Amino acid sequence: MTKHRIYTTPFASVYPHYVAKAERKSRTKAEVDEIIRWLTGYDQDSLEAQLENGTDFESFFAEAPGMNPDRTLIKGVVCGVRVEEIEEPIMREIRYLDKLIDELARGKAMEKILRKP
Repeated sequence: MTKHRIYTTPFASVYPHYVAKAERKSRTKAEVDEIIRWLTGYDQDSLEAQLENGTDFESFFAEAPGMNPDRTLIKGVVCGVRVEEIEEPIMREIRYLDKLIDELARGKAMEKILRKP
């Protein structure tokens, strides 16, 4: 079975779309970065290095310093699929990020986006 093409897509090619989506709704690049850092454990310098290196999505998540254990609190639908029901681990991580960016663009408060148990 072949991998979904998003796995080999450079994270840096999608990142500007996350930022643009947020900025269209009067949110900021800094908030997008905060969400990514919260989810993955990257610090700002290592996040920027991943963007500069052209790291693909699969490697971006596989090499993440520390995926946030509270990410399992993320529930809901992205692209018609419930994120909590996605079995493939990397795809689930990608969809978690998509869901958080969607919430940011919808105006949800950062305290609620960055789940706490």
